[in-house]
Amino acid sequence: QVQLVESGGGLVQAGGSLRLSCAASGRTFSNYQMGWFRQPPGKEREFVAALGWITNKSNYADSVRGRFTISRDNAKNTLYLQMNSLEPEDTAVYYCAAGTIATMPKSNSGYRYWGQGTQVTVSS
Repeated sequence: QVQLVESGGGLVQAGGSLRLSCAASGRTFSNYQMGWFRQPPGKEREFVAALGWITNKSNYADSVRGRFTISRDNAKNTLYLQMNSLEPEDTAVYYCAAGTIATMPKSNSGYRYWGQGTQVTVSS
């Protein structure tokens, strides 16, 4: 089993920054694909960013490319999402997810484990 715990969410003004963390525990050696997704109020969950744990290959949604950066700390088994130049449209619950080598980076259906989410609210 793998457990994922997100932290770092909060309230920030437009133009500000936040860094989200996702701490993984359990059988983390079996994880390959890691991702961040978000669900805005009243909308479907959408892809934000993904990272291959071994390859360090990253993918980003067009809406966040150039503003968000996904990264990892291998020693801490922790995934990060650095969010800069935040906009009100970024307001959502952000989820960390873990999959296998067969998981497509941008598709939520292939991720095996999910965190409980952390709220990010951007005010104008």
